[in-house]
Amino acid sequence: MAGGGDDLKLIGLWSSPFVLRVQLALSLKGLRYEYIEEEALVNKSELLLKSNPVHKKVPVLIHNGKPVCESRVILQYIDEAFAGTGPSLLPADPYQRAVARFWAAYIDDTMLPIWNKSSMGKTEEEMAEGKKQSLAATEVLEGALRESFKGKPFFGGDSTGYVDVVLGGVLAWARASEELYGNNPFDPEQTPLLAAWSERFGALEAVEPVVPEVSRVVEFGKMLQARLAVAAALGAGASY
Repeated sequence: MAGGGDDLKLIGLWSSPFVLRVQLALSLKGLRYEYIEEEALVNKSELLLKSNPVHKKVPVLIHNGKPVCESRVILQYIDEAFAGTGPSLLPADPYQRAVARFWAAYIDDTMLPIWNKSSMGKTEEEMAEGKKQSLAATEVLEGALRESFKGKPFFGGDSTGYVDVVLGGVLAWARASEELYGNNPFDPEQTPLLAAWSERFGALEAVEPVVPEVSRVVEFGKMLQARLAVAAALGAGASY
């Protein structure tokens, strides 16, 4: 329960950075909710299919029986629906809200696709090129933290905000990335502000208990790598 008669349920998958975003927002707001783990990626639950019939994906937030889908939409919904509860995620100033939405979109539309691509290279050359592109994309965000946010400890300023939560969703995978892919997205030497941000944000009382254990993420990532390797081998061996 969220308090005040509000019933909140979150359909999620523990390994999803997009689900983690919503968990972070709910935790920062101090909202209680029922978490429903989606146990299968293929045989999706009836509740998920009913709640998100268009994309059939997690996360889905159900508030008093009404489903809200897509992580960034959910974050904004939480901020508006529970405006008087906990800290605000989005700034009050319209321009600052636009800036926050811009960088959140940059993370999803530019940075994360490059990160994903950099971890899927089949040759050393592809992996090296992927890491180069990944660093370039991350350095742009480093510049945003330095320039647009005036060197504040968080993207939200002196306290956490919308962009912090959006980026915070990848915190567990970023921590596991070095062991899985030999690449640290928040390298202290290359992106020191983001490295400091990740430590600062991850240590928050409302954040630390929510983020999955790195060892669990690494184990899950290795399982995915093994599945991809088998699929690639089967594909390479096929003849038509």
